[in-house]
Amino acid sequence: MKVAVFSTKPYDRDFLVTANREGGDRHELLFLEPRLSFETAPLAGDAKAVCAFVNDTLDRSVLERLSHHGVGIVALRSAGFNHVDLVAAHDLGIVIARVPAYSPEAVAEHTVVKRRSKGTPDRRRRGTPFSDNMMLVC
Repeated sequence: MKVAVFSTKPYDRDFLVTANREGGDRHELLFLEPRLSFETAPLAGDAKAVCAFVNDTLDRSVLERLSHHGVGIVALRSAGFNHVDLVAAHDLGIVIARVPAYSPEAVAEHTVVKRRSKGTPDRRRRGTPFSDNMMLVC
């Protein structure tokens, strides 16, 4: 299945390529750096599924546009789903999948990284709170 993966960073790509390979390369992954929005939804092209992050827009207008292009599944890379119009997804027959929970240790690990990260407020303002080097600390 072709999957359009929005809001991707290099570490997302590395992880998803490896996971897909270990799963038998069942999916064709189309990595897209822009956030998912009404304007960027057509970038999904002929993908049957979209993988989105918490900062992506999944309101009725975006879901309608995705549905028009043949998307039937939205897989979230987050536990939260308050940015998804679930009623619209149901009306359009789009299946929404999400991360059921995070590791209880994840918050503590993130706190340790944050305490050691010089310049994080500047990177957060630019929309890139983590550098590749910081991901190695995790």
